[in-house]
Amino acid sequence: MGKVYVFDHPLIQHKLSFIRDAKTGTKEFRELVDEVATLMAFEITRDLQTEEVEIQTPVTTTKTKVLSGKKMAIVPILRAGLGMTDGMLKLIPAAKVAHIGLYRDPETLKPVEYYAKFPADIEEREFIIVDPMLATGGSAIEAINSLKKRGAKNIRFMCLIAAPEGVKVIQDVHPEIDIYIAALDEKLDDHGYIVPGLGDAGDRLFGTK
Repeated sequence: MGKVYVFDHPLIQHKLSFIRDAKTGTKEFRELVDEVATLMAFEITRDLQTEEVEIQTPVTTTKTKVLSGKKMAIVPILRAGLGMTDGMLKLIPAAKVAHIGLYRDPETLKPVEYYAKFPADIEEREFIIVDPMLATGGSAIEAINSLKKRGAKNIRFMCLIAAPEGVKVIQDVHPEIDIYIAALDEKLDDHGYIVPGLGDAGDRLFGTK
């Protein structure tokens, strides 16, 4: 069974409070999401493998550690996931960026893939799917399905705020997936919004209604 990691770092929780605040404008909201994504990237990469190398310091030679070259890719779910991408790239600039575009079918209310672009070496990479919100879990499930059917074997999911319902859906359908969350909220309301949540992340990131 995959694990659920809820980040309780004080800096993440502090910034998340301003992200939630309805008074926070688009510019500040975007900057805060970017900053929290960077902080979360620090935590999510904690288990990256390293290898020992020998270097020459100004004083002597020494053995030290560098990343062992594991290939990574960030996968923002369009469009709100884009708000977290640059923040992650600040710490892992060599990562590739894939994209998944989904829309909700007005009749079935299920997510439908309309765009997907991935690196050619998909089977060799570790993918981190990013989306600010995990509400019903429908988009996350479809994004994971999209990667799996193309051969991805190592996938994680990362979001700012999650509802318990969305976490359970991922665990039920893809039980091996690790989920990384800045805050686990109370519930979904009757319209599928996370409570207390932060509203519509895409609209607040890009200034749309």
